[in-house]
Amino acid sequence: MPDLILMDIHMPVMDGWEAIQIIRATESIKHIPIICLTAHFLQGFKEKIFAAGFDDILVKPIIPKELFKKINVLLSNS
Repeated sequence: MPDLILMDIHMPVMDGWEAIQIIRATESIKHIPIICLTAHFLQGFKEKIFAAGFDDILVKPIIPKELFKKINVLLSNS
């Protein structure tokens, strides 16, 4: 089992919205923190991300220092 998931919203076959619904509905993995990665950050998007069940968000291009900080915070809370 992964300790944390980095998930892009725009993926082929199954997008991030569908994937997080499945993950959060699956008892054995629903507790895993998920960081949303996206290049499209519009007004109201942050609220939609958290309502969907994501634990945090990073807007591309990703700055490694910010990514590692968010990972450390989420893993220290679990």
